Amino acid sequence: MHLPTPSTPESVFTYAAPRLKFGPGAISEIGHDVGGLGARSALVVTDPRLVATGHPERVAEALRSAGLRVDVHDSAAVEPSDASLAAAVDRAKGAAPFDAVVAVGGGSSIDTAKAVSLLLSNPGELMDYVNAPVGGGHAPVEPVLPVVAVPTTTGTGAESTTVCVLDVLAAKVKTGISHERLRPVLAVVDPELTATQPPGVTAAAGMDILCHALESWTARPYTGYEHKSADQRVPYCGSNPISDLYAEKAMRLLASAFRGAVAGDDAARTDMALAATFAGMGFGNAGVHVPHANAYPVAGRVHDLGSDFRPDGYDASEAMVPHGMAVASTAPAAFALTFEAAPERHLVAADWLDPERLDADVPAPQRLSAVLRRLMRDIGQPSGLAEIGYGDGDVDGIVSGTMQQQRLLATAPRQVTEEDIAGVVRASMHHW
Repeated sequence: MHLPTPSTPESVFTYAAPRLKFGPGAISEIGHDVGGLGARSALVVTDPRLVATGHPERVAEALRSAGLRVDVHDSAAVEPSDASLAAAVDRAKGAAPFDAVVAVGGGSSIDTAKAVSLLLSNPGELMDYVNAPVGGGHAPVEPVLPVVAVPTTTGTGAESTTVCVLDVLAAKVKTGISHERLRPVLAVVDPELTATQPPGVTAAAGMDILCHALESWTARPYTGYEHKSADQRVPYCGSNPISDLYAEKAMRLLASAFRGAVAGDDAARTDMALAATFAGMGFGNAGVHVPHANAYPVAGRVHDLGSDFRPDGYDASEAMVPHGMAVASTAPAAFALTFEAAPERHLVAADWLDPERLDADVPAPQRLSAVLRRLMRDIGQPSGLAEIGYGDGDVDGIVSGTMQQQRLLATAPRQVTEEDIAGVVRASMHHW
């Protein structure tokens, strides 16, 4: 279903990104960097599993050596929920005041830090700020504490974005808080920190990188929206010339590095870290669409399946689907759905990701899907939603959760109906 032609097409796009420091050993300079923000105290937010690697303490010591007072809180939960974020905020409020929040970890730690920063500096409760219609959709009324992000996984792009993702447990849906003030002011990307990342985490998080790049590349172009006034502009503005550059670079890096990074190759891991950064800078402005919208209910509803699915590389005490794995779970079928809206973009992306043209004989509408399925099989992703525990009886629930993600679906290159999403979900039960 084609998008309506805007009566007054948009002529302006926006672009924003955090300051970036990239390279092996970059975290040794973080005391200088955070002190340069004017901070004299910092809260380091991380998770209990990561504490065991020593990375958070290395960051804390670098901050202390620059004269900052530092507390380390292992308050981040894998796949944050409204409950875990509220608990992290309460713990931070019970400590001494801070001038900055430093996130050390994957997207879960970075998103937890964003929520802590928001609610240490603004009134109200967490759900006041969660995107409507799930939450109140309020914007912050006060400046937030600066967040410095130190990613230890290669994938989420959370260090570049304006979004804090969470499960709302009562609603059985994954959603987010989105506002430009949540974007970290600095991303310190040190590829050495990913050396402790298990192969399963590299694979799942890497699929998040890939879908970030693909979704921003195929997103509705910024000129396809109605013209907005300055106060109506949102961080996700559609594909544009700058986001396109980052998406292309990310995909070209992934084509050569992804499989090697999962296998543990150091050079490939560095390229994956760079690809994650590029993809984050692309989708953090263009936006994402159908695969990410589907991912929220796929991850959020797994607790109710009675499934015993435990992803490799994750210390999961109960069934869970990592965000990147949830995004990838419907991506092949989702890009088959969006193909007709932008055939040339889908085919160019397939060429970048399949430079040896191993899938060149696949019919054009399915070629990108075939490239994705082959990659997913090579890196050990689930064979479909059925392997996670979903069945035909779960389709309506996933569709309902997806249709609540209108902020994301609005970025799709075509209008998406409930019937469309149901078809994508059914086609994603078995990839091979």
